[in-house]
Order: sequence, then structure tokens, then C-alpha cells
Amino acid sequence: MPELPEVEVCRRGIEPHILNQQVSDVIVRNANMRWPITPTISDICGETIRSVTRRAKYLLLETSKGILMIHLGMSGTIRVIDKATAVTKHDHFDLVLTNGLALRLNDPRRFGSVLWVTEDINEHKLLKSLGPEPLSSDFTDECLYERSRNKIVPIKTFLMNNNIVVGVGNIYANESLFKAGIDPRKQAGKVSKKRYIELTRHIKQTLAHAIEQGGTTLKDFTQSDGKPGYFAQELQVYGRSGEPCFVCKGILKEIKQAGRATVYCPNCQKK
Repeated sequence: MPELPEVEVCRRGIEPHILNQQVSDVIVRNANMRWPITPTISDICGETIRSVTRRAKYLLLETSKGILMIHLGMSGTIRVIDKATAVTKHDHFDLVLTNGLALRLNDPRRFGSVLWVTEDINEHKLLKSLGPEPLSSDFTDECLYERSRNKIVPIKTFLMNNNIVVGVGNIYANESLFKAGIDPRKQAGKVSKKRYIELTRHIKQTLAHAIEQGGTTLKDFTQSDGKPGYFAQELQVYGRSGEPCFVCKGILKEIKQAGRATVYCPNCQKK
């Protein structure tokens, strides 16, 4: 699944091609996504895209009438292409521009979404309960520490709760906890403030570096220009179960937490 860095890389990739461009048409080939594509989506036709932003893993294309909110789901990719480019399997949606380009969404699993929002975007049901952006000034060690008090869930599960902080998905939770030396099984409420200071710093650094490197290469993700991300080459623990730790040379272990793979070093990550 594309995580926050991959979505941010996608945003940066498409922005120069669609910003300040006028929409001439929308093509819906399959409206049955995770949520049905908004029936009134054609209202965006004639509108100019005024900004291309991101909230959590949602891409937000703002116009004067409303905002097109796109989520890539589990396997979605988005491309800026010539509007005459031949359609391939799972190309479910095109946003056609007057400059001859089109923004095309391909999603084999159809867990993504394309929604046309005309109300206050911050009050939308999918966004209004989200926590702070991890790379913003709103996300601080103090904030994370205070939200963790009396929480008995494992620290990794806590980090992946989008109501606490958005975008710290499975890969980056694994990596950040390793760098901070925190056992992913430890209860969030029992992690000290000092360690939350370290953890917050590593979350910010890890996500920022992943964005700089173009996102993490997974089988379902490529950048908006079709090139893969490169951060996977630098992963310390994720996907390396049974291999030696780069720091202590001990063997990395894997467990399941909330149905997701957690890889950690028993020596370097202490409770």
C-alpha cells in the first residue's frame, strides 16, 4: 500500500502538470471503488485546479467549486499522460485537461476512491477526526507523549492510529521504532517522555528522508512518472525478518500486530 511518503511523492510529481490547468472532461470507466465515485463529479468540468495538496494519504485538487479528493487505496497509481494514451486494464478514471493531458487512476483492487467534495473539506467525515501531519509543527513529542498516557495498546499500534498522527504506516513505524530503540510490543502509555522525544525525531527524519528518496519501492507502487522509489534500499528492519541486524548483528524477529508484520531487533529494541 502506498504510504504517506509515496503519496507526497505522487503529489509533487503531478503538481507541475495540472496546477492552474482547466478541466475539460471526466471519464468514469468504473465507479465502483471503495466508495462510489461521486455522481456529480462532472461538476468539476470547466474548473481550474488552484492547488494540489495532501491531507494524510488523500490528494486534494482544489477548484473554486469544490475539491477532488483522491485516495490510492491498496494498489492505486496515478499518472499524468497524454489524453489519447490507450486505456489499459484497471484504468478506472481520467481527469482530462484542456492542455491535452489527463490524470489517470489505475487501481486493480479498487480500494481507492475519487470523491467530489463541495462542503468544508476539514469537516468531511474522512478527514475531520485525523491527527496532525507528522512533518508539521503540530506534531511534537509533547503531543505524542500526552496522547499516549494510559494507553495500553502496543506502541507500534498506537503510532499507526490515524487519530493520533497520520501517515506513520507499517513500514515507517517499524523503522522509526528501531531507530529509537523501542520494543514495538511495549505499551504506549509506559514509554517515557524522553523516549518519545527520540521517537518523534526519528519519525520526522525517516518520513522526510523517504520523501527525498522518492518513496519506498513496493510491488504496487511507482512514482507518477513511472519510476520506482528508492527508500527500500535503506530499510533497517522492515522486510528483513531472519536477517542480521545492521547494528548488533543479532537476528531480526517478526511478529504480527493487528494483522500487520512487525520486524524488530530483540537486542537493540528494549522494553
